[in-house]
Amino acid sequence: MRRAPAEAEVFRYNTDLAAVRRLVAGHARRAGLTGERTIDLVLAVNEIAANTISHTTGSGVLQIWHTPEEIVCQLHDQGEITDPLAGRVRHGPDDRGHGLWLVNQVCDLVELRTGPAGTTVRMHMRRAV
Repeated sequence: MRRAPAEAEVFRYNTDLAAVRRLVAGHARRAGLTGERTIDLVLAVNEIAANTISHTTGSGVLQIWHTPEEIVCQLHDQGEITDPLAGRVRHGPDDRGHGLWLVNQVCDLVELRTGPAGTTVRMHMRRAV
């Protein structure tokens, strides 16, 4: 996964996910996403940010940018995901892990890198479908 571009907006979050949602919604609208795709992107980013709050002891960093083709949201935190298929396999109703699966359903592409240095999730949404 390449580094985020220098022009990406950077936002550190701890517990205020409303600010994260507002930031993503504003970028999505400016990038020209439809209302439904904006809602999907906000939902996806909120889910990953909520995982930071639920599963780590630190804060997270959101980077967001758009190109002529897509809008990209990248979140990084200090957590580590141990399941190599996290988000790729749908679990039963009593299991955990539905959020990352949902993110994979609503975004056009989801990249996930995890290890001792933390987890980075990059979500892509095409600007025009």
